[in-house]
Amino acid sequence: MLRRDPVYTPVVEAFKGVFALQGLRFRITGEHHVPETGPAVMMINHTGYFDFTYAGLAALPSRRLVRFMAKESVFRHPVSGPLLRGMRHISVDRAAGAASYGHALDALRAGEIVGVFPEATISMSFEPKAFKSGGVRMAQATGAPILPVAIWGSQRVWTKGHPKRLGRTNVPIGITVGEPIRVRPEDDVVEVTAHVRDTITRMLHELQDVYPPVPEAERHLVPARLGGTAPTPEEAAVLEARLRTKGVQG
Repeated sequence: MLRRDPVYTPVVEAFKGVFALQGLRFRITGEHHVPETGPAVMMINHTGYFDFTYAGLAALPSRRLVRFMAKESVFRHPVSGPLLRGMRHISVDRAAGAASYGHALDALRAGEIVGVFPEATISMSFEPKAFKSGGVRMAQATGAPILPVAIWGSQRVWTKGHPKRLGRTNVPIGITVGEPIRVRPEDDVVEVTAHVRDTITRMLHELQDVYPPVPEAERHLVPARLGGTAPTPEEAAVLEARLRTKGVQG
């Protein structure tokens, strides 16, 4: 049975109902890698706005709840803000990240699972971007294992630059949790971060290989590498830079 949390548990149950109404079909593998006790840093690729709600499902069989690091602006929203704070997610102020990092370390030392999106923003090419090293540094500082997680399909529900689809979608979503990665005190953080990215990229490609064909009307949500019309990583970098100058983040 899922451990009880006065805010988080009811929200999880509510979202599971919403997912059922949407017809989302989840295929989760590797969930046994999520520890039943103790800290872990869950590092996840980022292609859609609901990735954090989907990734958290992988921890439920182990009766765990994930405390996700999310941008500070969503904590200011009148609806999502109180819920996120009640679920003890971690606000990330990109202009002053030291406090957020400290809160994440506190959560790990308290035995929590902390969810991190090392790309920081949604990848508009749907290919993994460069990873920031914060998740690896947190694991190294606390001795927590890293749980590499790949998600595919969430971009078809809602992603940056495209309309959201919150009604009946019948979209399949694949989630894979890889074997835990341990970070020793003497390990090079940059090298481990690259290894985590390579691992998640491999798992993502495996999910894509078995994913059902996407309708022609959604080819813009498929990477160029797979014959879709999404921007290449290079083109996406230009688009994302333009959005940043306009103050759009995701």
